[in-house]
Amino acid sequence: MEWWPVVLVVVVALGFTYTNGFHDAANAVATSIATKALTPRIALGLAALMNLLGAFAGMRVAETIGNDIVAIPVGGVGVTICVAALLGATTWNLLTWWRGMPTSSTHALVSGLAGAALAGGATVQWEGLRDKVAVPTVLSPVVGLVGGLLLMTLVFWLFRRAAPGPTARRFRYAQTVSASAMAFGHGMQDATKSAGVVALALVATGHRDATETAVPLWALALSAVVLALGTYAGGWRIIRTLGRGISHLDPPQGFAAETTAATILYVATATGAPISTTHTITAAILGVGTARSPREVRWGTARRILLAWVLTVPGAGLAAAAVTLVVVPVL
Repeated sequence: MEWWPVVLVVVVALGFTYTNGFHDAANAVATSIATKALTPRIALGLAALMNLLGAFAGMRVAETIGNDIVAIPVGGVGVTICVAALLGATTWNLLTWWRGMPTSSTHALVSGLAGAALAGGATVQWEGLRDKVAVPTVLSPVVGLVGGLLLMTLVFWLFRRAAPGPTARRFRYAQTVSASAMAFGHGMQDATKSAGVVALALVATGHRDATETAVPLWALALSAVVLALGTYAGGWRIIRTLGRGISHLDPPQGFAAETTAATILYVATATGAPISTTHTITAAILGVGTARSPREVRWGTARRILLAWVLTVPGAGLAAAAVTLVVVPVL
């Protein structure tokens, strides 16, 4: 098959990656901006740089997307599945960004792949979907919530006799490190996923053997650059929701939330599990807020976010399936 279908998938994949960048920029910088540890533009610039660097450390996640979610058929149907999955995920990203809801680009993409594959008659690898996606999806926010609560409780105990002013200043400096770590983890996770879809498109067009696990470095590099650009553009609606809409954060809480979330992202990336950076940091924010006082958490906002999370799987999956059902009969 010619190269133009691959070019089409690459263009659509980069569009998804850009929306992923500004949609999920809040994951890395919202807490640092909310606590005034960093100015908005410095925070976004730092996040963009660390996203770019982190992308090259997350190859195992790209391999999971490219090998363990769907068995892509060779030919036009396979290309359609790739394009439909990306369009479904991009549509969901834009819709939830417009509503200011921090949903998961990861789950939108994986749901899009599964929905498009089912509609196109391809095989969904349910075991890989269960082990590499579903189980980590459930565990990561639970660990984020509990980890954030425990770490914040430890911070309260360690600094119980410290003067609040100097302590806050020290944690603002520490947040530069924790925000960088969070952004690096976001790059490891999210820059690599669209590269995995490009790898699927190469299989569908006959330019890559289905048994090959490595993802092309050029696809990863393109995704990394575009994710960094999208991150610097910033999704201010979601930054406001995460930074101020869930709980009022001070610098120690911001540091604890970012450190908890970054640790989970690194462990997940090491195992090749494509988890949601959004779910992880949101759960960590809920945990650190609860550690101070459950009454300080805006549970109404948390319920709205949870509803958006639940709707992500059918929303992106059905959108991708609809595109597939329209296009495949024409092929």
